[in-house]
Amino acid sequence: MRQSRFRIGMLMALVLALGSGAARADDLSVVTTIKPIHSIAAAVLAGVAEPKLLIDGAASPHTFSLKPSDAKTLAAARVVFRVSDGLEPFMIKVMRSLPKSVQVVTLEKAPGLTLYPMRTGGTFEADDHGHGKGGKHKHDHAHDDEKNATDGHLFLDPANARLIATYMADVLGKAHPAGADRFKANADAFGREMGALLTELEAKTKPLAGRPFIVFHDAYQYFERRFGLEAAGSVTVSPDVAPSARRLSALRRKIGELKAVCVFSEPQFEPRLVVTITEKTDARRGVLDPLGVSIPAGPSHYTTLLRSLAADLEACLKG
Repeated sequence: MRQSRFRIGMLMALVLALGSGAARADDLSVVTTIKPIHSIAAAVLAGVAEPKLLIDGAASPHTFSLKPSDAKTLAAARVVFRVSDGLEPFMIKVMRSLPKSVQVVTLEKAPGLTLYPMRTGGTFEADDHGHGKGGKHKHDHAHDDEKNATDGHLFLDPANARLIATYMADVLGKAHPAGADRFKANADAFGREMGALLTELEAKTKPLAGRPFIVFHDAYQYFERRFGLEAAGSVTVSPDVAPSARRLSALRRKIGELKAVCVFSEPQFEPRLVVTITEKTDARRGVLDPLGVSIPAGPSHYTTLLRSLAADLEACLKG
């Protein structure tokens, strides 16, 4: 970890020494970290500017390694949208090295979001879902600690996505007043789209209630809680750390005890572990992708991503 932070610091220092190509005051260069956030930003910016995407392809924000071209892109931005320290840990060091002309916006701090703490155990007990369908837990950022940090996959709740769009419109309107009215109108339109998407997905996921499943890593609780689904555990706590044999044994027992219907891998990570824990069980194997790596970037990415999650859950749980 120390070597990684040292490398990022040296990389940013080199970019700044060579000249960042910082945007002029009347430019609006926006950079986003991951595809779902890029999609929301693209919807808000429509007709004014196009955001740049930092993490493309199959790369994971948990393990992303900054390239010189990435450092240059960040240093030249007016606004950078990221989710949280936990989701994009590489950004912690980057933020300290960026020029003061760059505004880094942490979307976890957007007003009104429904936030949940990370679940740290290998299996999720029933009381973890005590908030009920769409239940809200207002998390106090001032009391975050490493053990009870906020789960950064907050964008997988379309109600949160609507609030993120509103927050983005406010930030961008202050950075670029000439586009403020357009940003607000775009965010309002996105919000209406999210309302319709919520209704659509509630109907699609309702038949899946009460069908327990295991996920590769705990990336889906915002989607689960919003739509009343029932993940029973995750293969790994952190996708960059291999699970222990004890954890895999506990999950295999859990599959049998709960008669878990499916175990899901992810395209960004090795699926072998999922094969291991489903051997000699009746659980089917599926694939869920919390970032939509195979979905083209752009304004429609977000709605396509959530529809894909619902379809992939349905295909395995009802199969």
